[in-house]
Amino acid sequence: QVQLVESGGGLVQAGGSLRLSCAASGRTFSSYAMGWFRQAPGKEREFVAAIRWSGRSTYYTDSVKGRFTISRDNAKNTVYLQMNSLKPEDTAVYYCAADERSPGYSGAYYYGREDEYDYWGRGTQVTVSS
Repeated sequence: QVQLVESGGGLVQAGGSLRLSCAASGRTFSSYAMGWFRQAPGKEREFVAAIRWSGRSTYYTDSVKGRFTISRDNAKNTVYLQMNSLKPEDTAVYYCAADERSPGYSGAYYYGREDEYDYWGRGTQVTVSS
C-alpha cells in the first residue's frame, strides 16, 4: 500500500509563489508516474501536471504552462509542484496521485485521467487572494 501526503499549501497573494510537496511511502516510488490534480469549490477535479518515473517527461494543463513546474526526487520519495505567478483562479485543493508501474515502463501514460492513478493523497489547500 502506498501513502501520499501533500504539504506546502497556504494563503498567498496573486503573483506570489508556493511549492507543494508530496511525500510517498513505498520502496518502488522511482517506478511510479506521479500527477497533481486540483479541485476548486463547486467544480470537478482537474488535471494540473504529471511526471514520468524518470523525471524526463513532464505534462501540464494549458492554464499552468509557463507558471508551474513539476519535479521529483526519487531519493527522497517526493514529488514537487512549484507554482509561480499564482492567480485567484488557481485556488483549489491540490491532490497528488501515484500511477504504479513496472520499473522502466515507457508505454502509454494517460496522465490526465483520474482512473490512471492507483493512489491519492488527501490534498492540501491553496488559496490565492486578489
